[in-house]
Amino acid sequence: MNDNATQQTAPSAPITGWWTEAVIYQIYPRSFADSNGDGIGDLPGITARLEHLAELGVDAVWLSPFYPSPQADAGYDVADYRDVEPLFGTLADADELIAQARARGLRVIVDLVPNHTSSAHRWFQAALAAAPGSPERQRYVFRDGRGPDGVEPPNDWQSVFGGPAWTRVPDGQWYLHLFDTAQPDLNWDDPEVRAEFLDVLRFWLDRGVDGFRVDVAHGLVKQADLADWREPQEILSGQEADKPRPPMWDQDGVHEIYRDWRRLLDGYPGERVLVAEAWVEPAERLARYVRPDEMHQAFNFEYLVASWTAPAQYAVITRSLEATDAVGAPTTWVLSNHDVVRHASRLGLPVGTARPNGIGVGDEQPDAALGLRRARAATLLMLALPGSAYLYQGEELGLPEHTSLPDEARQDPTWERSGHTQRGRDGCRVPIPWEADAPSYGFGPTDASWLPQPPVWAEYARDRQRDVPGSTYEMYRTALRLRRTHGLGRGTLEWLASDDDVLTFRNGDLVVSTNFGPEAIPLPDGKLVHSSAPLNEDGSLPTDATVWLHSP
Repeated sequence: MNDNATQQTAPSAPITGWWTEAVIYQIYPRSFADSNGDGIGDLPGITARLEHLAELGVDAVWLSPFYPSPQADAGYDVADYRDVEPLFGTLADADELIAQARARGLRVIVDLVPNHTSSAHRWFQAALAAAPGSPERQRYVFRDGRGPDGVEPPNDWQSVFGGPAWTRVPDGQWYLHLFDTAQPDLNWDDPEVRAEFLDVLRFWLDRGVDGFRVDVAHGLVKQADLADWREPQEILSGQEADKPRPPMWDQDGVHEIYRDWRRLLDGYPGERVLVAEAWVEPAERLARYVRPDEMHQAFNFEYLVASWTAPAQYAVITRSLEATDAVGAPTTWVLSNHDVVRHASRLGLPVGTARPNGIGVGDEQPDAALGLRRARAATLLMLALPGSAYLYQGEELGLPEHTSLPDEARQDPTWERSGHTQRGRDGCRVPIPWEADAPSYGFGPTDASWLPQPPVWAEYARDRQRDVPGSTYEMYRTALRLRRTHGLGRGTLEWLASDDDVLTFRNGDLVVSTNFGPEAIPLPDGKLVHSSAPLNEDGSLPTDATVWLHSP
């Protein structure tokens, strides 16, 4: 990036569709709102709080899994893809939620988990009862072991949650599970698996959902020979283009599956969408998932994990826009979700600190004030970028990670499978606060909460922030209104003169500037529209702050 240089990134052809500029709000059902007091959020609780989302100004909601499940991985172990887990309600509750969301102008996206099922799924139970080589076992990845009498796993793959990715069954064969032992991987070379999921898609499309977020979208197809992989096995794969891809991730065969799904969705009215959770780098590789005949969106995890420096942010934003523009797709932006440390805490760690898998007592603790300051600045930067943005429940309140969660309360399988070396994801999943003085901070009608809420939650409660100038909630609400008014989602990014501590760009009639440096800086020309922090008395922009200026 050079001083006095201007660079413009513009789409080569118009891109249309509601998703191209939408702000989509992720709901983690068990932690959003509890209607019956059992301590677990549910679908009626979500329906009762939809007005909050309409007032906030989002365009759609994405629901994490609510299907029948033993809850070995908080619902990502699905036992039945065509029903609702009784903890969360009924199919009638799902229908009512969809109808009430539509009445408020909100679209509904549901999670789909096609890489694996629950071990309680009727298919897997049939596979265990069947013989090796049977059609029932063909639906999953069963293999004979290695070594004398097959006592060693078929290969050296490791589970993302820690430990081997293979478990042996009584007849001596092994089954693959890239995640928990209760989440056996499906075999997507089997035609019956492909037909089943097309039918699952139809089931929910016919009920009126507007699309699907596809879990582990880069993992369905494995390299045919299941070759050993002696490199570190992480879900974010292929960061370096000149190195081979891991045999369990981002195989070319996944794209044929998504082309079939896209054809199905295109046959329904109302612009239904597919969203890929694909932990894939570099950006050019990720862009393959959003080619015109495949997915509509893919989460931009490279952006999520980018360091809080001007050069790092400039590089990832530029690379992302160029990669998606090359395939005629919008870029998506995301800072937090149910799998990562909340960005209000992540950004409170020293710049350059690796993104930890959970933070607990005894770990390096984030600076709460610094983290929130940077999180607000990062949010205004993100919401000013062209494309679609995802928000995770509670970030509009400035919620930090629960970093003092007692270890005995942890439920994420990562905690046990890693031998207590990784804290897991529970800290970002704690039920969110609505009313400061209510039981469970308004999460439900009783004090019950499936994960304990910290006492500090009271100061973040929605009723303490609503209509309070300068609060994080009002900063979000104003930003979303202005984003729509100024057409930022469908705009064009033009980089303006910047140095290594500052990013400044134009999108439409707004100039956006973020100060990453240690000293305050003068504002660019323009009329103040919005800012993540109060300006200094001399009108300068303080460190770790973002400003929006009207400059026609």
